[in-house]
Amino acid sequence: MWMILFLLLPLLGFAYVFWHIWQLLPFSAWGKTGVVAIGLLTLLCMFANFTRLRGMLSLDGATALYEVGNSTLFILLYLAMTFIVLDIGRLVRLVPRSLLYNNGTTALAITALLTVLFVYGNRHYNNKVRQPIALTTDKRLSRPLKLVMLSDLHLGYHNRRKEFARWVDLINKEKADAILIAGDIIDISTEPLEQEETWREFLRLNAPVYACLGNHEYYSGQPNAQLFYRKADIRLLRDSTAMFDNICIIGRDDRTNPARKSVAELARMAPDSAYTIVLDHQPYHLERTEKAAIDFQFSGHTHHGQVWPISWITQAIYECAFGPHQRGNTRYYVSSGMGIWGGKFRIGTRSEYIVATVTSTAAAEHSKNSSRE
Repeated sequence: MWMILFLLLPLLGFAYVFWHIWQLLPFSAWGKTGVVAIGLLTLLCMFANFTRLRGMLSLDGATALYEVGNSTLFILLYLAMTFIVLDIGRLVRLVPRSLLYNNGTTALAITALLTVLFVYGNRHYNNKVRQPIALTTDKRLSRPLKLVMLSDLHLGYHNRRKEFARWVDLINKEKADAILIAGDIIDISTEPLEQEETWREFLRLNAPVYACLGNHEYYSGQPNAQLFYRKADIRLLRDSTAMFDNICIIGRDDRTNPARKSVAELARMAPDSAYTIVLDHQPYHLERTEKAAIDFQFSGHTHHGQVWPISWITQAIYECAFGPHQRGNTRYYVSSGMGIWGGKFRIGTRSEYIVATVTSTAAAEHSKNSSRE
């Protein structure tokens, strides 16, 4: 059902948008046909991404196919929104009919507006936001610990090795004690990662890496994803735990696997004295993490919608679609992601990495009492 909607909506959007474009452009029938044909070709590029054609192209060719095809979705969205507003304006007689028929000025104005918007969206995407958060616990730690947290890298045809190398440089500047990744390291295939040996960039990271799986690791082939993780020296936590200082990192398998363990089962694996962090790619059922008495959960997946107004939809779907959240004594952070799926645009959202400092109040109190003595 969802796949049918995914395929049908772009076609309906295309028909609506290009009917308007046909009416708007002050060209001959041949000129209008050419514009519509170019638009249809870009839409076909999106569907071609789900066929064997991508694998038959060079890496650069497959990247072009991916970026042109998937960017078309976002452009179609904003063209459809523009024409819906204009149609409503016509219905209430605020927009004259002449603005939408054989009007080159309107066509140029819409083109200029969307060009500015998407250039901004691309530049905004490339600006990675550093988001600091402070976490405190009454459980004992040897010292304050710095954790860099990431989600949704979506490495592959879209975000290639050169781009990821820039991210690695940003992360290394933090000199973190550990790096936690909440899934979707891989986009839709490990093939471009193997061709560029992207796993070598992970080996440059100056802190140990712990990660859980996301839904895109399943899309790319979960065994292939696990092989990539091993090459990249990523500690995969798949319904398992790892200890770091007195922090217990709990990695849940993605909910794509219906047989994954519950957060309550995983919580029982953690020592009672440890500060617990759950990595769970998709932020559903946050109440279960609270009930399991977890200290902190880090998730991604939502992308905060990537572009407005899709961010409104994610806010309606999830209890927390982006940013910090708290339930009882359990704290959460849902990241909008470091990378992105589809077109490289952030409009009304941001690409980010989280720098968390975990401080023990017990250690501070012990130090204060020792100094008094």
